Amino acid sequence: MSITENLNQIKSEIPDYVDLVAVSKTKPAGDIQEAYDAGQRLFGENKARETEDKYDELPKDIAWHFIGHLQRNKVKYIAPFVELIHSLDSPRLAKEINKRAKNEERSIKCLLQLHISGEETKFGFDREEALEFLSSEKFSNMKNIEIAGAMGMALHTDDATILRKQFTELRKFYEELKSEFPAAKHLSMGMTNDYQVAIDEGSNMIRLGSSIFGERHYD
Repeated sequence: MSITENLNQIKSEIPDYVDLVAVSKTKPAGDIQEAYDAGQRLFGENKARETEDKYDELPKDIAWHFIGHLQRNKVKYIAPFVELIHSLDSPRLAKEINKRAKNEERSIKCLLQLHISGEETKFGFDREEALEFLSSEKFSNMKNIEIAGAMGMALHTDDATILRKQFTELRKFYEELKSEFPAAKHLSMGMTNDYQVAIDEGSNMIRLGSSIFGERHYD
């Protein structure tokens, strides 16, 4: 099936309230343009310089989401235009995003990345760290960051029981977050292998790549 057919199929199967982020990392501009022509506007990238290049080349009404681990020294490349950063995973990164957003005279929306899978190698806050950060004086002085919700990645497993437990954990944190930050409207959880379970557990934003564009090719 083509990119257009894949998009139409997925959109017909997910609820209207779920935002679909097309994960276009490693994909050429032509593939993104085809998805754009099919009506897709949200695209997810995980390399700052590649995102900057695609921003320059492609239509300006694309909403670029940064979905991977973001190094602090790369924030400057996406700060002028990024729509949403899914991976705010530390106070130090928040400080850099805020600084770069201030330089651009804009506010940048971010999702708090929560560590829900139990894998020590994963980035993100745990619940206590996140709440401590949000209640800190340092955060209260960050006027150019908007907390727009939460994001998390479950274990890569076919065991729906494990997935549901991890997604439920994130949804509970999100509900807690939303009570303090009413603008936190995005719960980003669910990828190609688990997005149906994620939606069942309350996700309203999913990140799909291979099911839209086909398998990724690396250099």
